Amino acid sequence: MAMIDRREFLKSCGLGALALACPGKVSAAQSARKLNVVFILVDDLGWFDLGCYGSTFYETPNLDRFAASAMRFTDAYSACPVCSPTRAAIMTGKYPARLNITDWIPGGDPKDRKLLGPQDRHELPLEEVTLAEVLRAQGYKTFLAGKWHLGGEGYYPEDQGFDINKGGYEKGSPQGGYYSPYKNPKLEDGPEGEYLTDRLTDESIRFLESNKDSPFLLYLSFYTVHTPIEACKRHIEHFTKKAETLPAPEGPVFREVPGGITRLRQDRPDYASMVCAMDENVGRLLDKLDELGIADDTIVVFTSDNGGLSTLDNKNAPTAIGPLRAGKGFCYEGGVRVPQIIRVPGVTKPASVCHVPVTSTDFYPTLLELLGIDMPDDDLRDGVSLASLLAEGPPPDRDAIFWHYPHYHGTWWSPGAAVRAGDWKLLEFYQEEKVELYNLSQDIGEQNDLSKAMPEKTRELLDLLHLWQRDIGAKMPTPNPQFRG
Repeated sequence: MAMIDRREFLKSCGLGALALACPGKVSAAQSARKLNVVFILVDDLGWFDLGCYGSTFYETPNLDRFAASAMRFTDAYSACPVCSPTRAAIMTGKYPARLNITDWIPGGDPKDRKLLGPQDRHELPLEEVTLAEVLRAQGYKTFLAGKWHLGGEGYYPEDQGFDINKGGYEKGSPQGGYYSPYKNPKLEDGPEGEYLTDRLTDESIRFLESNKDSPFLLYLSFYTVHTPIEACKRHIEHFTKKAETLPAPEGPVFREVPGGITRLRQDRPDYASMVCAMDENVGRLLDKLDELGIADDTIVVFTSDNGGLSTLDNKNAPTAIGPLRAGKGFCYEGGVRVPQIIRVPGVTKPASVCHVPVTSTDFYPTLLELLGIDMPDDDLRDGVSLASLLAEGPPPDRDAIFWHYPHYHGTWWSPGAAVRAGDWKLLEFYQEEKVELYNLSQDIGEQNDLSKAMPEKTRELLDLLHLWQRDIGAKMPTPNPQFRG
């Protein structure tokens, strides 16, 4: 069956028809009450930005409490070091390179550098069957509040399986800032002084109250903590005073790196207030699930779309990411390792911790398996189900995790790619024509390049990366004939 046919099929059929089309296992979810899904995605939240991941300056009591009831992943990765590709991977279970969405939309490759980035798509193709479409075909109410960033008119959330869209359109940052008026065509302005993070949670809570008796997918995609860094007024005074009481740094607050500057210390009150407001609103949403009596019927996922913004060409990066190297826009750990917490009623052990590497493409098959929904046999997905892993069972069968980011980025990343296999990670840089190799179990900060000391391991991973790129049809940058460097 062609993909476009599958899409039309999903849009037109209900639970019974889809179950017949997808035989193979008996679903408990189809014979009992269906589990709901709450998927919380934060923009640009760094791996070290939560208390349960080690932050002491930021305060996240609600997410820390949530982690105590769920499974926390230490080695979770975004599918790309920037937003749109990761969001596409979450919605489809496919690597960004397979979708040819490899940069933020519409991207910003310069025309005066040594290489030209490949032409990629600026929208999620309509023929892709999204997670929302699959669940809607199963009788779920589907709701999005917040950021979309996967295409303009004709490619909005309501065109991709969502019944209700509150705030999702083509822009990747809040055009009017975090206070009303929002300048968002998909979100009515609120009263003067209303904070966007609060408003998106209010919309989500109203959806819960109206749909508590029906199975639902609630996708709360916060714009925060993406720039502009705009403090939450009710928390800024607290963190300003807290910053004043911080002990003197034992070492440098910034580190100069090729082409940029990395912040090494979490001390910005404005960013801390935004993290705190996000945490406060996650707590409101979780409390509402309890109040409505549906927490035990609801899978809750929390994660980020890429690493935190810790490296820029100046000292304005808002956060630091602990021991990890670089940040958003880089395929180093700081750009792709993200917080991830999942709670599945009756499955996840409270306060459990998982060290197995996982990535954004895994959400699609994981949620479908947990909900008892089979994918058509001809579906080509890159993710693997984490259902067994969430029950502290065996890890999924996977050789490696890959990244393909063949574009320049304002953080001074140059086109390249990366692969992690076991404890080993290799990065390839096209402009510089070089590779780097790291053992993450011994060097999580990626400071000791072992590529020359271990040529056989380097060649093994480089061959693995190139084979994957060929198999997936990854588009590569090309020489710039106008370059005069």
